[in-house]
Amino acid sequence: MSGCNPLRWDCEVQGCFNKKKRPKIEVFADSLPGKCCFGDVDAIAEINGRGLFLEWKATAGNVPTGQRILHERLTKTGLLSTIVVAGNAETMEVHHMARFFMGRWIDWEQATLDDIKQAISRWATWAQREAMP
Repeated sequence: MSGCNPLRWDCEVQGCFNKKKRPKIEVFADSLPGKCCFGDVDAIAEINGRGLFLEWKATAGNVPTGQRILHERLTKTGLLSTIVVAGNAETMEVHHMARFFMGRWIDWEQATLDDIKQAISRWATWAQREAMP
């Protein structure tokens, strides 16, 4: 099995994916306390009980406060890691990358799509080696 997971939705034929298929998570706002709310997950992978989030941003600016807190807290134990990519999701042109690892923000650095692929591969090798007890 190749692990390939292409988007099988054709907006031209089936309509806007966000309108037709994305859950309307805002309806759950009253179910959570204070300013807490559900956010979307751009991508996630799991190997040996370790998870990798891929968070996509259009620009290499500040990560919103709520997202920053979420990723700092969820990555603190090492069970989860996050790669934050800045680039054009339509063309897959990448210009920066940052990370959350062990609860720490690792600041933006210039990057290409190949750099992102290499970072994901390094994480996968690490996760294969660091199986959960």
